Parts: sequence; C-alpha cells; structure tokens
Amino acid sequence: MSDLNDDYAGAGFGRVLDWGESPAVLVIDMVRAYFQPGAELYMGSRDCLDSTVRVLAAARDGGVPVIYTKVVYGPGGIDGGLFFKKVGALRHFVAGSGNDLGEIMPDIAPAPDDLVIAKQYASAFFGTSLSATLASGRIDTLVICGVSTSGCVRATAVDAISYGYLPIVVRQAVGDRDPRPHEANLFDLQAKYAEVWDEAAVIERLKT
Repeated sequence: MSDLNDDYAGAGFGRVLDWGESPAVLVIDMVRAYFQPGAELYMGSRDCLDSTVRVLAAARDGGVPVIYTKVVYGPGGIDGGLFFKKVGALRHFVAGSGNDLGEIMPDIAPAPDDLVIAKQYASAFFGTSLSATLASGRIDTLVICGVSTSGCVRATAVDAISYGYLPIVVRQAVGDRDPRPHEANLFDLQAKYAEVWDEAAVIERLKT
C-alpha cells in the first residue's frame, strides 16, 4: 500500500483540502433496507450506522445543520430511468410498495427541522434541490455519512466537489456490503475527490 500511496502522491493526487467555515452533515440513504436482516440489500453490519449516531450527536451539539436523503420512486419506478432497470433491488423503494424498507433508521431519525430530500439516482445532487439549499445556506463543507461507499456516497462526493462544496467523508460512518469496494473507493475518494476523515476528528471539529 505504501508503494501505491507513493505512486499516487508522485502523480499529484491526494493534496489536502482545508475544512471550510460553514459545514452541514449529509446522511445518505440510511434506511431499513440496508440494516434489516433478510432484506435484499442488507449489508450485514450496522457499524456505519452506530458511527453516524455519534457524528449526528456532535453536529447537533455544535449547531451544525443536518440533511438526509432517501430513495423514493413513483409507480413502477417510472422516474428511475435506466438506473432503476439496472439495479433490481431498487423496486423496494417504489412508493406504495407495502414495506418500510425505504424509511430512515429510527436510531438516526430526523429532527422536526431537518431537511429530508427524496432522490431517484445515486448522487444526492442529481435531480434534487440539494445544491440550491446548500448555496442559500452558505454551506461550504459537506460532512458525508451513509451508504453505500461505492455507490451513492461516492457519486455524491464527486458531485459535491464538482459543484464547489468540500466533501468530508467520515470513514467509520460510511459502509458497503463488502470491504473490498469499500476500501477501494475510500482510497480513490481521498486521492481525487474528497477528504476522508476518521470519526473522532470529525466529531471534534463539529463540536467546535
């Protein structure tokens, strides 16, 4: 791994971006589908959920705004396009499906004044009001928790930096169904698109 790090650093990747002055926490798709045993999308671990609980507590103590996303589709996934066709498990998020798999986990239930954004694609920015909301709130740093590291977390972080928001991905507060894509994507995010911080450092920063 040291050789890989040296190779990337030698090519100019991985420069450090400074935390901005006005952060918000973004909790991506932490819904029952990923944490309920037996569910098709079940990840087999709730470690990232437990970490997110602690990050949110620090954010609320520090007065940092919190935004959530969840996936919601219209009848038959009509608004999901090719993404809906590609990933069969997304059918569980069709409104009126008769299940609660799309509901945010009660451990991190939104407060009454938190914003919950419904999305249909991987990135929390695509087709949503997120960028306008951040701009109007003068947010410059997006602290990212959620699932999955290789999917919606990565897509959101890439779009965040593209729109001019600094993405801080909380290492322990993001998760995937396998450690291989999880670690590979954390490496790539740190090298090219985001800052990957440990939970303890994020909590300390949010409190201040």
